[in-house]
This record gives sequence, C-alpha cells and structure tokens, in this order.
Amino acid sequence: MPRVVSLFLPTWSTDRVRRITNGASPSGETPLVLVGRDGKRRVVLAADAAARAAGVRVGMPATKARALVPGLVVQDAELAADAAALERLATWALRYAPVVAADPADGLVIDASGATHLHGGETAMLVAMIERLAGARIGARAAMADTWGAAHALARYVARPAIVIPPGASAAAIMPLPIAALRLPIDMVDSLRRLGFDRISDLMEKPRAPLALRFGPELGRRLDHATGERAEPIDPIRPPDVVEVRRGFAEPIGAPETLARYTGKLVVQLCEALEARGLGARRLDLLFHRTDGYVEAVRIGTAKPVRDIKRLTRLLCDKIETVDPGFGIEIMSLAATLTEPFEAKQGISSLTEETVADISGLIDTLSNRIGGERLYRITPIASDVPERSVGRVAPTAPPTGEGWPQHWPRPSRLFTPPEPIETLALLPDHPPVSFTWRGIRRRVKRADGPERVFGEWWKRDAELIAVRDYFQVEDDAGERFWIFRAGDGEDTATGSQRWFVHGIFA
Repeated sequence: MPRVVSLFLPTWSTDRVRRITNGASPSGETPLVLVGRDGKRRVVLAADAAARAAGVRVGMPATKARALVPGLVVQDAELAADAAALERLATWALRYAPVVAADPADGLVIDASGATHLHGGETAMLVAMIERLAGARIGARAAMADTWGAAHALARYVARPAIVIPPGASAAAIMPLPIAALRLPIDMVDSLRRLGFDRISDLMEKPRAPLALRFGPELGRRLDHATGERAEPIDPIRPPDVVEVRRGFAEPIGAPETLARYTGKLVVQLCEALEARGLGARRLDLLFHRTDGYVEAVRIGTAKPVRDIKRLTRLLCDKIETVDPGFGIEIMSLAATLTEPFEAKQGISSLTEETVADISGLIDTLSNRIGGERLYRITPIASDVPERSVGRVAPTAPPTGEGWPQHWPRPSRLFTPPEPIETLALLPDHPPVSFTWRGIRRRVKRADGPERVFGEWWKRDAELIAVRDYFQVEDDAGERFWIFRAGDGEDTATGSQRWFVHGIFA
C-alpha cells in the first residue's frame, strides 16, 4: 500500500523572506506580512505566526492589516520566487525518498513507500524532516497517510507537528475534517457550506449524482483522491544535473524476471554515463511508471562511490519483489541522485603484496536491507567516563585516532545504564566481600582496584567533585565483573556511595 507524506509549510513565504534577507529582515517577534494585488486592491497574501496571532488573515486588505497591528512590517510578495524556492526544497527532500514533488503554494508531497525503514521508521522520518527544517528557520507540519489527498488534509488540519495514520485507516481519519481540506475551489466550498455541508463525512453520506450535476466532476474526483478510490499520480522532480537513463516499452511489462532484466540494462547505461563524467553512485532511484499513473520506486545507497555493474544490479534486483506492477509498467527510469568523484585504485601488482579486504559490498547489502542507521561500528572517544568513551560511526568512517585506556583493562560488555547491586564491604577503600545482583548473591574470590575515575567538570557542575571507584572482581564461579562505587566512600558530596555493576569481562 502506498505511503504518502504531505509536508505543510504554513509560513513558507515569510520564512523565505527572513532567510534571504538574513540580518536585514525583521526579528521573529515582529509581525511580517506580504502583500499583492487582487484587482485594484492590495491584500495580504502571506502572514507569519506573529501577524496571525495579532489577527491578520490572508485576504485581508493591507490598509486594514496596518491599522490592526501597530508596527506591522509590510513587504511585497514574490510569488515566482516562492515557487522557485519550493522547487529547490523539493530537490533537497530527495534525500528522504525518490518520488518528491512540489505541492504549491505551501508544501511538498513525498511518496515514501519502501523508504521509511532507511530513516528509522515512519514517525522518525517525519520528526527528522521537521527538525531539519526548523534548524533552517522554516516552520513545518507533516502527515503520512495512504493517499496524497488524505495526507494533504491531515497535515493542514490535524498534524501538530506530525501525525502518522496506520495503513488502511486514512479514509476514516479524514471524515471529521472540514470540506476545505479536500483542495476544492473557494467558491465551491462556500456554496457547499450554504447547503449545509461542513464536514467531509456530510459529503460521503450523499449520492454523488446530484452533487456532480450541480458542482461538476471536480468534487467527486477530490473525494476519490482522498479516499484512495482513484489514483493521483505524483510527477517527481529531478535536478537538472542528475545522471538519469530511461526506457519506454511498447507493451507494458510486469513479470519480475523481465523487470530484473531491464534493470540490468539500465544499470549498464547509467554506469557508462557515470564513467564519462568521472563519477560514482552513492544513491540510486529506480522508478517504475505504471499504466494507471502510479509510480513505484526502489532506492538503494552505497557506502562509497560505486560503478560496479554487478553490485548495483544485485542491490536493485533484491528489492524488485517489493514492486507492485499493477496493470503493467510502461516506463522505467534509473537516476543517480547522489554522486561523488570516483577514485580508481590500482590492483595488486606484486605477489608479495597483501590483499586488503573490501567489505563495502557487504555493508551495502546489509544497510539496504535493515537501514543504514542500524549499521555502525564502535570507535573510541576521548573520555575517562566509561559510558562516554564509546561512540558509533559509519562502517566506512576513517579512524578517529583515539584509543581506549591501556593501563586498566575494560570489560567486553558495558551495561547502559549501570545496574545497582547490594554489597558487603569491610572498609571504604576495599572491594566488597560479596554482592547481590539480579537476585543472586555472589561471593568475591579475587579483586583488583580501585581505579578512580573523576567526573568531567567542564560538562556540568554536578561532576565538579564527583568520583567513582572501580574494581575488577571475580566470584566463586569464575565470572568477572566490573563494579564501582559512586563516591569516595566518605564524602556524600562526591556521590551517592551506592554500588553498581557496569560491565562483564569475557
């Protein structure tokens, strides 16, 4: 089932003006409106959050807005610039899914089918999108549903700031929404309200024929788009410099083996085009244009620039089983939406040279199956606090140059957070005689320590005098644990004086 994201930008025009003027623009607390001509009148075409809170509304005469809000900043609207910037934003959103289009005048539409797992799931994808835009000083709300129409309505009337509708529940979710959520012309919405239609559910309960006779086919078409009864294709945007190859078919195709065969042919053509430009692919989008207007998409990524025909073909064909050909595929297109300069490496030229294992192929296979964010390797971080001395980096990231402490051994497994234990200790500087962990009492047979670890006072004041005393202990069964006391055993200001187990030695 398709999963469509509608990204709503409620203050897009004013956000764009503030960004391009930077320091010369009014502050975020100063109300800002953009005005344009409606016939002979100058009316408000866009208002930021501060202006809306003060009572300014889109369509209000500019003179009335000035009188209503003292200190209101008024600038001329630039509709062409807004549309061009929205197209550029759609190109930026290609990092999330291969099928993205502008939804003028204040949003984007994204077909996220099959791409959400690459970003941590549906909710995580929407949250990350909104947070990135917020960091760029662009306000956004987002909704994910089964159809473009439903997602569009939910993003504008429900999402605060994001909402994900489970598959199959989109039609029911939009029933309580006002009829303006159906993307109908304003005069049609006014006419329907005069007839007593306020909610989408009111329209769904009435026969279609009388409504179509009075309002034309547009009303029924928008209802079908929102409920999924009729397809609403998305025309994806493509950057002008993207490397792309296409293939059309005289007769629609749909068999998986046929799709795989032509996928291989497209990969060959794409690699030839990449080679001519000296580039390698980091991300590929394979689009299947169906006869009913839907676009099925497959996206793969690579750990480093690649022009290997066999590898790219295998990665793409592994995902063909997720493609629903419907009544047939009439066009296939393959685009390298993310490329980097390709550096050729010389092979082994001597029998004495050692081969260096290249695991990038394995990384590509795993990351495209389970998601790139779930694949990582552990790297040392400069910190004496054990839980802060470990970080996650990309599998192919270069070495950081840091190393773990060598003067004291570290356990192979750390608990996050450390687990509390009950201990019996003779003196503050001595290790426990016994401890109870997870309901099992363990007698300490051997111990080594203490290793004192001080807090990182430059990070927070609470660690100014905080210390930990770590011990390596071995119980009667030969199991070795890494335990510590929070504090120096005497002064409560240095810690709670409680004991914890922080790790297990192999």
